[in-house]
Amino acid sequence: MRLRSYHFVLTAVLTSIALFPCVVPAQESYSEKNELDWRTQHAADLRKPDGWLSLIGLEWLAPGETSIGSATDNKIHLPQTAPPHLAILKLENDAVTLLPPKDGFASGLRIDGAPAKEQMLRADQDRDKFNSHVTFATLNFYVIKRADKFAVRIKDAKSPSLIEFHELKWFEANPAYRVSAKWTPYIPAKSVSLLTLVGTSYSAAVPGVAEFTLNGKTFRLEPVLEDPKVPKLFFILKDTTSTESTYPACRFLYTTFPDDGLDQPGELILDFNHLENPPCAYTPYATCPLPPAGNRLLIALPVGEQRYHK
Repeated sequence: MRLRSYHFVLTAVLTSIALFPCVVPAQESYSEKNELDWRTQHAADLRKPDGWLSLIGLEWLAPGETSIGSATDNKIHLPQTAPPHLAILKLENDAVTLLPPKDGFASGLRIDGAPAKEQMLRADQDRDKFNSHVTFATLNFYVIKRADKFAVRIKDAKSPSLIEFHELKWFEANPAYRVSAKWTPYIPAKSVSLLTLVGTSYSAAVPGVAEFTLNGKTFRLEPVLEDPKVPKLFFILKDTTSTESTYPACRFLYTTFPDDGLDQPGELILDFNHLENPPCAYTPYATCPLPPAGNRLLIALPVGEQRYHK
C-alpha cells in the first residue's frame, strides 16, 4: 500500500474510533451455557457453504490472461461440475477483469448475484469483505490482493473438507482464563506490519494495548482493528501450547471494545476460552496473518480450541 493511501486509511480509522464509545456492547459474565453456545456457533460458521472449510484452491495470477474451467487445457482447474471453459481472468494495470471464454459465459454464471458480463472484479488490498464473487452452481471464486500480487480464491459448497468435517477439539473451559485487562489507548493509533503465512505483509492499525495479570505475572497484548465500522478487536497471538496441542502458527481472539471505548483508558475482558484456530488450521489455501513479536507469549494458555489436524 502506498504511504499516502495508508495515511488516508489510518485517518479514516481514527475518525471512526472517535464515534464508537457510545455504542460499546455490554460484556457478559462467564457461564457454561454461553461457552457452549459460542463453540456451537463457531463450528456452524466453519460449516457454512462459503465458510473456510469450503475453500478448495488458491491460485496466484500472472500478468495477462488466465483461463479457468474444468477442462485440462485451463490454467486454473475447477471440479468437473463446472463448464469446460468458464471464464478468463485478465490481470493488467493492477486490476483483474473477467472476460468471456470463446463460446461466451455459461448460463447460470453470476457476479454478485447478477448475470455475468465482462467487467473489472473488485479486489481490495488485504481486505476481502466487499470483493466481487463469481458463482456457478456450488462454486464460488473471487480475486484477492496481497501486497502487489493477485490470486483467485476458490470455494465449493460440496468441498471434501465440508463433507469430511469432524468435530472440533477443545480444552476444558476454565473461568480462570477469563481476565479483566487494563486498556490503554494509543493516541494517535500506531500501525504494525503483519507478516502472513504466504510470505506477504500488510499494515494494520493498532488502537491500544491490553495489559493483564495471569498466574501472578503481567502481560501485554496489542490488537488490530480490522473494520472501523465493527466494534470488535482482533488479537493475533501465540502461546507455548503451540508446540504440541494448538495450531503452531497462532490462534485468534476476538473481543468487544473496552468499557469506555477505544480512545479512553478503561477495562477490557479477555476470555481466552474463546481462542480459535485461524483459517490456515483447516485449509492450505488461506493467507493468515502471523502474530507480532509482542503477542508471542511465553506462557501456556490451555483453553480454547486445539489443533484440528493431527
